Amino acid sequence: MRRVSILGATGSVGQNTIDLIARAPQDYDVVALTGGHNISQLAADAKLINAEIAVTAYDERLEDLRAALAGTDIKVAAGQAALSEAGARPADWLMSAIVGASGLAPGLAALEQGATLALANKESLVCAGALVLETAARHGGRLLPVDSEHSAVFQALTGEDIETVERIIITASGGAFRDWPIEALKTATLAEASSHPNWDMGQRITIDSASMFNKALELIETKEYFGVSSDQIEVIVHPESLIHALVGHTDGAIMAHLGPPDMRHAIGYALHWPKRRELPVSRLDLAQIANLSFKAPDDARYPALRLARDVMQRGGLSGAVFNAAKERSLDAFIAGRIGFLDMAAIVEEVLNRFEAQTGLIDAAITLDNVMQTDHLAREWADSIMVNRAG
Repeated sequence: MRRVSILGATGSVGQNTIDLIARAPQDYDVVALTGGHNISQLAADAKLINAEIAVTAYDERLEDLRAALAGTDIKVAAGQAALSEAGARPADWLMSAIVGASGLAPGLAALEQGATLALANKESLVCAGALVLETAARHGGRLLPVDSEHSAVFQALTGEDIETVERIIITASGGAFRDWPIEALKTATLAEASSHPNWDMGQRITIDSASMFNKALELIETKEYFGVSSDQIEVIVHPESLIHALVGHTDGAIMAHLGPPDMRHAIGYALHWPKRRELPVSRLDLAQIANLSFKAPDDARYPALRLARDVMQRGGLSGAVFNAAKERSLDAFIAGRIGFLDMAAIVEEVLNRFEAQTGLIDAAITLDNVMQTDHLAREWADSIMVNRAG
């Protein structure tokens, strides 16, 4: 029986992970589930798969969680420290699906106890790739990608020599606005940005897909995880979302990974790795699909991709700056304080401010430095937005 934990259980990736585990409860001993404000879902899932402990990220929700789990033997805890403690509980496999930079510390705690970490929290590698990989190597932990694109690359590289890789191509649906006139993006609404044409995901990642910030993060993540140079990584818009990534080799061959737009494939692959097991996902009918289409991303429509390439060239803590500014501007867009196109402009201005401050971006990549940089970048993003509003 494998001991497993799910960090970020109430989000879309966490819910899909629970779906797979609940289908074979005899195979898993569930250690910890963590979530945020959705206490009813967290408690219901803890009961469903008989978790040892349920943790909410918010101290003020502890009593609500305790009440929801009254009469059970499930322990409860709350707060950021409790999230890291959940990650540190002995387990064989952990899903890291907490959204944002707050997922970094619990993921590091899991790697420090030698666990296999299934990484859906792309921000960990964006903010502190070197630290995450070094921690895994030092403690005998293993990192498995769960983003559909990186899982696809990982699978396409099975049995291959990374030295023969010439290019890695990650695909993008293009999001909700891929066919809109660029001028119309100035007035794009929250509701319009929150509707994805192919994938069923949470609101934040769906908006990030529309702006291509999600793909921008994945560019950086690809560089960090696979150790390739930035000029070896390409993005192609693939509206059907059936090819998730392609790997080109020095002999001209390209290996492509195809599958339905269902996160349970990548999750299930990481859950059962190194073996494959049957998964409850649809099978592709290629004759019915008939055609697959591709086009180059429009830099004017998706400035986030250009910013990501700047970050990869700059290195250091610029990934932490990029992510924090992105998260804060996304918060502001969701709250209706800025427009859709303002997000990229704000991120770029924050990056430029950090670039002008000698030594900030070049500080050592430690957990403390990453979190301090994250905090400062959020403050600067807020200041920029206040000045713009004024």
